[in-house]
Amino acid sequence: MTDPRYLAVKLLDKTFGSGSYSNLQLDSGLKNSDLDERGRKLCSAVYYGVIERRLTLDHIIGGLSSRPIEKLDSIVLNILRCGVYQTMYMDSVPDNAAVNESVALAKKFRKTSASGMVNAVLRNFIRGGKEIKLPKEAVKAASVKYSAPVELVRSLTDDYGREAAENFLAQSLEKNVTYIRRNRLRCTEEELLAALGGIGAERLNEHCFAVQSGDVTATEAFKKGFFHVQGLASQLCCQALAPTENDTVLDICAAPGGKTFTMAELMNGKGQIYAFDLHEKRAELIRKGAERLGLTNIKAAAGDATKFNPELPKFTKILCDVPCSGLGVIGSKPEIKYKDITDFAGLPDIQYKIVCNALNYLKTGGTLVYSTCTVRKAENEAVCERLLREHTELEAVPLTEMLGESFGTMATLMPPKFGSGFFISKFRKVR
Repeated sequence: MTDPRYLAVKLLDKTFGSGSYSNLQLDSGLKNSDLDERGRKLCSAVYYGVIERRLTLDHIIGGLSSRPIEKLDSIVLNILRCGVYQTMYMDSVPDNAAVNESVALAKKFRKTSASGMVNAVLRNFIRGGKEIKLPKEAVKAASVKYSAPVELVRSLTDDYGREAAENFLAQSLEKNVTYIRRNRLRCTEEELLAALGGIGAERLNEHCFAVQSGDVTATEAFKKGFFHVQGLASQLCCQALAPTENDTVLDICAAPGGKTFTMAELMNGKGQIYAFDLHEKRAELIRKGAERLGLTNIKAAAGDATKFNPELPKFTKILCDVPCSGLGVIGSKPEIKYKDITDFAGLPDIQYKIVCNALNYLKTGGTLVYSTCTVRKAENEAVCERLLREHTELEAVPLTEMLGESFGTMATLMPPKFGSGFFISKFRKVR
């Protein structure tokens, strides 16, 4: 049987080398392995844990290794990362087991000459009381503590202040929660819970549930179309647009379709939703999801959100959930936080271009919701303020209360209360 730690190191080497999405890399690796359930859980925990804490782990290793981090063999470095992570953050793994398994991994990967160094680094870390010596400068200390690049810490601090920035980063390291949306057109709450096959689910509101550990997509409930997986904040975004069966709705950047499905259900499976995404393969994801859920009021197709399509009708409601930096979801996709923040510089102009194109489809009197899954003000408030300045036909619309909180016309939702970081704003075309 495959060694779960061996697979974790192998996948980490691929992930850090290629920059691919962690969930796709792990899913592929587990699918092609013969690991049992226990092994899959161990592999997943180590793999995600190392990605989540990479900068912290590298800081620790850098203080104990005689060779600089950047000069270490990538496999050896990932073995060390996994070893330190297990000793530091996994109470279920005894220290000796973490050390011995790491030394064994060096040999399995034919890095026998590094096995002594691996042993020494891990044992010195344990003997030193597993202490993390933080830098004196506040921003650098936060970078190490929360495993976030210095420029990301600075950006969040500039937007929200030091305390709020650190609270957000600390929350991103907590256990991630999976949320599901009950398909009220297919089942009652009792039928959903019965078909989850023993997976616990906490009811948050009439249709939203937080589920405990377990693969919800392998349940009878999923096969029967009783729910779809969707973040809490994302569900609230759909409720902010509040589509009804009398509306014609445009979801201009729709894949993989979670918001489309929620809106279709809010419309009682009636009316019409046009759901577009740039690539046909992603539009097909929406069609398949709609079929599983029994939603017939969705028309999914490939389409470029930045280019006007004169063949489309006018819409009474539009959801404009634009491509963004994704920093709001670093709790579930930790690799995002390691991207160079300068890579996000061009996003506000793309986002603005998309929302301006969306306005071409909006009927007078119709409403548009602009949303992102990031917390960067340059991609959120700044884009909306520009929109109001340059489009006098628009007015900002107050948002309804969300989980008992009032926000005005723009809402930045933060974890843990709202599950992840998210931004929602609402506009009406008055002329």
